[in-house]
Parts: sequence; structure tokens; C-alpha cells
Amino acid sequence: MTVNERHALEALRDPVLNDVADECIGDDYESDGYGEMVLDGTEPLDVSHAGGEFQELTRGLLGDFWKSTSEQAKGKRSDYHTFRDRSTKQTAAFSVQTGAMAEAYMVWSLKHRGTGGKGFFDSDEQRTREEQWRSCDGVGTRLLSVLVLDVFCGEKTSITVGPTDRYLTSALLRHGLIPCSPITPKVAVTVHALELYHTTRQRCPHLSIQAYVKSLCDMHGVPFHNHRSRQFSIVLDVYLQVLAFVSSLVRRALQRDQPDWRLKHCCPPCTYRLQDEPAMRFAMLFAQDGNDSLKRVATRILDGDIDHVAASLPASERTFHHEQYLMREFVDKFTSDRQTGNSIVNEDGDGNLCAEHWKNMKDDATQKMWNVFDESGVFIAVCRHGFCLLVADMVQSGEQSKYALAVTSKLLDAFGSDLGGGYDIGCRFKTTLASSVLGERARSLNYTSLVNAFHGHAHNRLCQLDNLTTYVKGLGLEDLEGCERAFSKSNALASSTRYASIFHRRQAIASYIEHNDELEVYANLTKFLLNNYKQALDVLSNGRVTLDRLMRELGVSDPATFKLWLDEERVYLKSLLCEPPEETLQMEYWQWLVNLATSKQNLETVLSSWTIVTPQSAAPISSDSSATRRRETMRRHAQENYEKDLKAVQELEGRLGITRRWVPEDEEWRAAARLVANRKYQRALDNVERLVVSRIFELSKMNQSGTGYKLRKHIGKALQTRSVAIRAALTQYNAAAKALGRRTLEFEEVVEYAFLADFDLLRDTRQDISTRPWASPTARLAINTYFKLCQAEEEVVRLNVEIRRMVTYLVDEERYVRACEALYQDAHPMLAYQISKYRTVRSRFTPLHLHYLEKISRLPGFNGMLSPGISMSCGLGDSAGVPERVHMETVLSSSVVCADDGEEEVDEDADEDHGAALEEHCEALQNILSVTVDA
Repeated sequence: MTVNERHALEALRDPVLNDVADECIGDDYESDGYGEMVLDGTEPLDVSHAGGEFQELTRGLLGDFWKSTSEQAKGKRSDYHTFRDRSTKQTAAFSVQTGAMAEAYMVWSLKHRGTGGKGFFDSDEQRTREEQWRSCDGVGTRLLSVLVLDVFCGEKTSITVGPTDRYLTSALLRHGLIPCSPITPKVAVTVHALELYHTTRQRCPHLSIQAYVKSLCDMHGVPFHNHRSRQFSIVLDVYLQVLAFVSSLVRRALQRDQPDWRLKHCCPPCTYRLQDEPAMRFAMLFAQDGNDSLKRVATRILDGDIDHVAASLPASERTFHHEQYLMREFVDKFTSDRQTGNSIVNEDGDGNLCAEHWKNMKDDATQKMWNVFDESGVFIAVCRHGFCLLVADMVQSGEQSKYALAVTSKLLDAFGSDLGGGYDIGCRFKTTLASSVLGERARSLNYTSLVNAFHGHAHNRLCQLDNLTTYVKGLGLEDLEGCERAFSKSNALASSTRYASIFHRRQAIASYIEHNDELEVYANLTKFLLNNYKQALDVLSNGRVTLDRLMRELGVSDPATFKLWLDEERVYLKSLLCEPPEETLQMEYWQWLVNLATSKQNLETVLSSWTIVTPQSAAPISSDSSATRRRETMRRHAQENYEKDLKAVQELEGRLGITRRWVPEDEEWRAAARLVANRKYQRALDNVERLVVSRIFELSKMNQSGTGYKLRKHIGKALQTRSVAIRAALTQYNAAAKALGRRTLEFEEVVEYAFLADFDLLRDTRQDISTRPWASPTARLAINTYFKLCQAEEEVVRLNVEIRRMVTYLVDEERYVRACEALYQDAHPMLAYQISKYRTVRSRFTPLHLHYLEKISRLPGFNGMLSPGISMSCGLGDSAGVPERVHMETVLSSSVVCADDGEEEVDEDADEDHGAALEEHCEALQNILSVTVDA
């Protein structure tokens, strides 16, 4: 045990040191007190789409009990080698051999191309190995006995190790096997079995390693043991490491290994710009958002380890790096940028009007996170076609602004000017960005912060007029809700990554995103373009007829009138942001006058009250003095209240310049009374709006796939309670509305309200807006129809550009990659074959793309071009560039692995006993948790 490890264990045992360690986590990371506040009801319990937070929170609070049960169930022998020690040593040994294994894999892959995926124990393969056994001389060539696990069979066999094999691992990979040990392999898994799991898991993220290994054991007819899952996990890591090494060689051969090359070329319709294209306001549209389903339980909760001491780990400790992943260090550079402004308030305002509807606008909410979790979710950015651009882990916090700032900074570096970014709190992020270190740069590059279409309808109406996609010129029909569609699929990863290490969690997320981009999003690109083109043409066809009819009803001859109406509505709503100061003072003065009249009446009542005492009713002196003191106290209180109210009235008369005190018969009194009634009316309306918005969000949550049964029951009960609360709030609202002679609302009408704009038009009581031309339902339908038509015309222009980009990319990419493949065919046939596999990843969908492009060309109303254009990018690695042969250095490592210096055989039976005992304790605790939850 190292010194650092011993200090860490002492810190865990010593509560004082624990407190010190907790202070090092940071101000944004809440202690266990937050979890206790959740359990006692002080703080709300936020449940993600994937669920399971309550169980993990309880585990965290019962961590000492969990740790003690684990120690009691420990194995029969003392082993001072930690899992981290063995893992670090194993990883270092495999890393040294990666180059040789990658070359052996390329040899095997080239040899078995076109074989139709025959299994390792296929008859032809078996005969080939038998011939190799007979040629083995025992000197230059020897046999290695290993247990081989294939998809349908698993048995011990002998593998020839030739004189050219530098490592046992590379010798096994030459036969299509990957070992679970770098020095003395005794078990190996076939590449076919690994490829099957890796591919299947991308299609079904719920599939875990244990479930897959159990399935193999069932097909092999053998019992399952836990160590098989650990072996398969090791082999899978090696397999993915080899694939990553081969992929880096391919990218280098294609001259596509420059920093951020994938980010700049991920989406052909967005990034493959052509010469002589029409100008568009937004060069690229993307959406960004956070999701809290992909949490990871911190390892200190289960085994007493601490994730945040990783800085003291050996240099050989595995860290996962991927070009799509933003490192924590990069994100933390934006931590100091605080949100200092607000987007839609007047000059004296200090609050965002949308903040009440959005938790991620409140700093005190986003800074809190249960310390049972290390990574609390992911923050991603996707282009309008669905390609994932960037991913960042949300660490020990909620959805703070630093993640959006880091993503925006990276995209500005990669794509430059005229970007449009959708965010569910885009109005708040606009001012956050302006006040950050990126503010000046974002303004110079003409960056625009937008609000998504679906989320935008939960924003204040004035915010919608400035930021909602419906009213922003140049967006077309894009809704900027790509993140929600991405999260609806990636949430399936939650169950298999909740307890993973940092490395394996990132590995799973990155692999899933890469697979989804290449085999889902890219495959549906032209289908996306076709559907959007159909939608735009339908809007243009039907919308024009509808708009003409509405314009005749409204008596409008020029469509430009709708823009004027929208500007008038904006001016009107800005006038409602705050009450005029004079009106506020008048309402306050009126209220104090009412209070003064009440206190004066109370004082007169007390002073005019007499107590008549007769000989028959005379009381003892002691009780009579007590009653006298009570009456004197009542008189003194009434006098003090009267003097307090009188002083407040006199002060306000001085501020308002009133020379004669108002009385109920005065016009000023009646006007102020109406203003107070208006305020009560608006507050009642605010309450109804809040309850209806909560109901909308709860309904949407209840309809989401993946919502658990218990959560559905909880939401159902909340909806019942919410309905009762809405009826009570409606009663108060209708009473206030009747006092003003305004329209009352019915329950059936209110629950159908889907947009906050429906409430905003009910607010003003200082002026009657029912006579405004833009306030009628017909006028509002006409305004929305007009802007929808404008969007459809913009969408057609953007789609024509993107369709031609796609056609040009298909031609240029096929030509470039084939040319590169030909360059390496003679000198490096193995590399040339890997380049051909790289090409087929996307070229398999070319016939599908051509089919949809033909459908687009036949659409009535299509006015674009399907002829290839000329790309503006002709540099290194670009599809329109000239391929050049790159000098490929040898992939073989110059160092030789030493003999085994202590890699011991693990007692699997002891581990099985320990695992079984621990599982029993875990099951018992889970039963306790289940009873607690049900109660």
C-alpha cells in the first residue's frame, strides 16, 4: 500500500479529515446535507428520465453500513494488491503491445475479407490450424494452449506462435483472438464475438456485458461465473483500443488527423460549402442542452475510494480521450464567468421574466447536486441534421452556464461567423455570453442565441417575440430541438453506465454517439432533406390559401402589416414590465388610507366602550384590576396603530404633493381603488398561469417513454392535486375579474391553454386591448400563418443549398477515398483494406441517398439543382482535395515486454464466494430501500 493510499484510508476513517476533504471539492458541490434535505422534504427530489436517484442517494447516506457489510463478506485471504494496481499494470503492458496487435489485426482482417464471417471453429479454419500444428517444429514455431470463447462454441485449442510474432498477444490476434492477459494469456475471445457485442450494444444500449456473457454461456452449455464478465470486459477494452489505433492510422493515411478535423467535417449539408452559394443569415444552426440521465455513481460510495484524488494516481492510469469530448480542464476555464445581466427587463430591472419557469436559470438550483454522483449528466451540441458536435460531462453540479460557454467557444473556433445556437434558456444565455470572456468575440463573429421552438412556448411572450424560432428571420422551419431527440435515444445508456468507471462511461457514450452519427444520422440525411422539403412545400401551398382568406376577413391588403402588428405588440408588452412609479405610490397611499380608517374606527370603539358596575356585578379588586389592565393595553395598541397609519399617510401625502386628504367620494380615491383591484387580478392570473404550466410539463413527463411505473403514479397524483388547485385559483381569479368587469374563465378552457401568450394578453387592465387589431384570435392566426410562410420560403432556399452540398460530397468523397486506397494498395495492402472498410461505412448508404434525391427531384415545386458543385475547401484531407501518399512509420513498438514479474493467478473461487456474500447483503439493503420507497 502506498503512502497516498494509506493517507486516503485514514482520511476516510477520521471524520475530521473527511470534513477537510469535503471542503476541497468546491463550493458548487453540495455535501451530504443536500441529500438529507431531500429526504426531509426541504429540497425537491429531482428524478431524471432514467430514474434510480433515490436508491443511490440512500446508498450514499448509508455508506458506512454498505462498507461494513462489504468488509464482512471479504474473501479468505489477504491481498495487498489493489484492483487499481493490477489494472494499471495490465493497461501499461497492453499499451506497449498495441502497435503490434494492430498490425496483427490488420493482417487477420485482410486474410479473412470476403469469408462471410466464418466462425473460429469453422471446419475450414480448423483444417488450416491443424496444418499449422503439423508444421510446428518446436524451435522457431511453438504451440500455445488457450481457452477460446466464440459466439456459439467455447473450447480449449492450440495456437501456433511463429518466429515473427513479437508478442503472444499479436500471435493470438493473427488468428482473430484477443487475450484477456498481456503476458500469460490463458483465455481469449474471438474478434467475431467481440464485434457482435460491440455492434449489438450500439443498437441496444441496455445490453450489458454480463447479460451478453451469460447468453454465451447458455449457448455453450456451461454455468456462468462472474470472472467471465471481468475477462470479457478486459478483452473488449483491448479490442476497442486496437480499433482506435487502426482508425488513427487510416486517418493519418487520408491526411485527416488534424485537430478538430472531424468536428469541421462531420455533417456534409452543414459544413461542405460550395462556390456561388446564395447568402444565408445563419451559416450553421445547432442546438445545445444538458441531460441528467447519464449520471455516474462516485466510487467512494461503494468501496470507500475517492474519485477526486485521481490527480495523485500513477501516470499509467487510463484516461479516455476522444475528439468529441471536451476535457474538464477546458470547461472549468469558464467557471469564473457569472451571469450578470438579464435579457428582457427594463434598465432598472434585476430579474429575468422567464426565470420562474426554468430551473436551469436559477444559480442556486444548478449549483446543487447529490455527492453520491460524480458526473451528474452530459451537455451536448448537435447540428440541425442530428450529428453530435461536442459532448461535455456535467461534473458535481447541475446545468451551469460554463458548459454552454465551453461548447460555444469550441464551435466559434471551428466554424467562425454567423452561427445560430438554440438553447432552452437562450434568452438568459444571451446576456451570460455577452458578459463573459467570449462576449466581444461572439459579437464580432455575429453569433445569435436562440430559443427552441417547443421550449420557447414556456417563455414569456416578450421573450418569444425576440428569440423564438417562429419570429427569427433566416431560420426556416428548423425547431432546434435536436438535443431532445438525441436524449430520447441516449437515455437507454443510463442503466449500463451508472456504476461504470470514468473511462468506461466515456467510452460507452463516445462509442454510442459515433455509431449513431455514422449509421443512423448519416443514413437518414437525404430522408431528412426530403421530408423537410415536403413540409415546406405543403406550408407554402396551404398557407397561402389560408392567409388570403384571413386577410380578407381582417381587411388587410399588405402582408407587411403583420410585421407592424408584431412590433406594436412588442412595444405594448414592454410597457407592462413594471407599474408606473406614481401609480405605485397612489395604490400605497390608498391602502394606508384604508388602514387609517380601520385603525381610527378601532380606536374610537375602544375609547367609547364603558364598563357598568353594579353592586351585584362588582368583582374582587384583583380581577377588576386585571380587566382594567387588559382594556388599557387594547387602548394603547389601538392608539399606536392609529398613529403609525397616520404617520405613513402623512409621509405619502408629502411625496405625492397632496394638499387635501382623499375621501371615498373623491375621483382619485376611486381610481386608486381600481388600480389595487387590477393588481389583485394580475396576481390571481399569475397563480393560474403557474399551475397550468406545471400541469403541461407534468403531462409531457408522464407521456415520455421510459418513465417508471412508480413515477407515473406519483405524477398522476400530482395532476389530480394540481387540478384541484387550478379550480381554487380560478375561483379567486374569476372573483377579481368580475370586480373589474373582465371576462371570466372556465376550467375546461384554461386546461387547454398550451402557450403562455394566451395568458399575457389577459394581463393589462390599464387599457382595453380588445380593440387592438392584433389582439383578436383571427389576427393572431393570421400573424402566425404569415411568419410560417416566410419560414417555409427560407427553408426551401436552405434545403436547395444543402441538397447540392450533399450531391457534391457524395461524388467527391467516393473519388478521394478510392484514390487514397489505390495509393497504398501496393506498398501497404493491409492499410489499403482498412481504408476500403472506412469508405464502406458511408458508401453503403449511397444507393439510399440517390433514391431519396431522385424523389426530391420529382417533387412539384422543387427548384434546386442536383448537379455537383465546386467545393470551397481543397486542403489536406478534404474530399475535394488531391490525395497524397503519406510516409507511414512502422506500427511496431521498439521495446520488448519483459517476462512476467509477478502477475499472479486470481483465485476465482474466492472471488465468487466474496461476490455471492456481497450480493446477499446488497439484496437485503435493496429490500429495505424498497419498503422505504413504498411507504
